[in-house]
Amino acid sequence: MKYSFIIALLLTVGIFGFNYQKPASKPNIIYVMADDLGYGDLSCYGQKRFKTPHLDRMAQEGIRYTDYHSGSTVCAPSRCALMTGKHMGHAYIRGNGEIPLRDEDFTVAEYLQQHGYHTGMFGKWGLGQAMNAGSPEKQGWNEFLGYTHHVHAHHFFTNNLWTIKNGKTVIQPIDSLRHTHLYVMDAALDFVRNNQAKPFFMYLAITMPHAEVFAPTPESVMPFLASDKTSLFPETPFVQKGGNYRSQAQPKANFAGMVTHLDRDMGRLMELLQSLGLSENTYVFFTSDNGPHQEGGADPVFFDSNGPLKGIKRDMYEGGIRVPLIAWGGKIKKGGTNNDVLANWDFFPTVEELAGGSKTQGLDGLSFAATLSGKPLKKKHEALYWEFYERGFDQAIRLDKEWKAVKLSAKGGKLELYNLKKDLGEEKDVATEYPNIVAKAEKALADNRVKSEMWPLVKK
Repeated sequence: MKYSFIIALLLTVGIFGFNYQKPASKPNIIYVMADDLGYGDLSCYGQKRFKTPHLDRMAQEGIRYTDYHSGSTVCAPSRCALMTGKHMGHAYIRGNGEIPLRDEDFTVAEYLQQHGYHTGMFGKWGLGQAMNAGSPEKQGWNEFLGYTHHVHAHHFFTNNLWTIKNGKTVIQPIDSLRHTHLYVMDAALDFVRNNQAKPFFMYLAITMPHAEVFAPTPESVMPFLASDKTSLFPETPFVQKGGNYRSQAQPKANFAGMVTHLDRDMGRLMELLQSLGLSENTYVFFTSDNGPHQEGGADPVFFDSNGPLKGIKRDMYEGGIRVPLIAWGGKIKKGGTNNDVLANWDFFPTVEELAGGSKTQGLDGLSFAATLSGKPLKKKHEALYWEFYERGFDQAIRLDKEWKAVKLSAKGGKLELYNLKKDLGEEKDVATEYPNIVAKAEKALADNRVKSEMWPLVKK
C-alpha cells in the first residue's frame, strides 16, 4: 500500500508537476584592470601602431563603453574608488602613498564573500600591506598573489611577491629573472580552473604597461624588432638617473610588447572560460586604472595613447581619467557600444545587482547592470567628481553627457568649462559664455566633497 502511494505521488508530480526549477547559479565575476593603459592604447579604441586582436574580439562579442572613467588620475585612489564604491570626494584614500584601507572600509570583495563567493586577487593590490588593516586577507580576499606596495610594483624582476597562506599575507619567494606578470597570470588562470565549481570573483590587477618598460619575454618584443634586433620604431633610449625605473634601450618596442602580451593573455583567459563551459555564466570586465604614463621611456605622444582626449596620467582632463571598458560573457548583448557616462565606483553596485544581493548603503556608484543586456540605465549620475593633490589641489566635475569643469592649482584655481559634445579634446574653455553652468559646476564641486583630515585643501 505504501509503495502504491509513492508511485501514485511520483506519477502525479510527473504529470502535473510542481513547476520546480533549479535555482540559477550566481554568475562568476572577473574584473581585469591594466596599469596606466590609455584610452587609445587598444586597436578597438583607435590604436594604430600595433594591434590588440583578442581585446578587439572581446569588444565585438561584448560591449565597448566609450565614456567610462577611472576613480582617479593615479593608482591608489583609483583602486580605492573601485573597491569601496566611493568617489574622491568621499573616499578614504584620495592620493598615492602607502595608505591602507581601514577596518571600517567595506570592499566589494568583502561583499561578495558574504554572499557566497570565493574571492581571488592577483597583481597590484596597493591598498595595504601585511602588517596593517589593508592587508588583502583583511579586505575580503581568500586568495592573493602579487604586490602590496606601490613602489615594489615598479619592479618586474624581483625576488618575491606576496601571497595568502593560512589566512595571513606572507612573502612568496620567486625567481628574480622571471617577469612577475608571468607569475601573476599563471596564478589567475589556476584560480579559474580550481574554482570552476563554485561562484568566484577574481580581480586581476595587471601591472602592465606601467613603468618600468620591460615586456615579459623576449618573444613579446620580437614583432617590433627588425632582423638585426633593432626596433621598428624610432627609439629614444631611457637612461636611469636615480629613481625606480631601470634603463631601457628600446622603450617603444617594449611598450608595444607589453600591451600585446597583455592582449594575448586576455585571449587565454577567454579561451579558458569557454573550454570550461563558464563563459555564459561569467562576466568579464577589462579596463585601466587611469590614463597613460610617460615614465621610464614611455611615449604616449608617439602611440597617441590618449586617443582624441587631452591629458595623460595626473591630469584632470579626460585623457587622465577616461579609460577603456569592455564587458564580455555572461548574458551580455553582443556587439554593442555604450555611451553612458560611468565611472569605476559604479562597479560595486553593478556587482550587487549581478549577484542578486542586498544593496550597500553609502555608495556613490550606480549600477550599470542593465546596460550589459542592452537596456537603458535605471538611474544616471547627476555628477561625477574627482580631486587630486600632487600639484596642489585640483578638481574636476562631470555634469551629464555635455559639461565638464576643471579647476587647477597651476592655473590659480579658476574654473574651466568644456562642452564635451562639441569639444571632446577640451580645447576651448567656454566658462565666460555659460555663467549658469559655471554656477552649477561650482555648487556640484562643493556638494560632492566632504572634508578629510588626511587630505586637507591646504597642506600644513
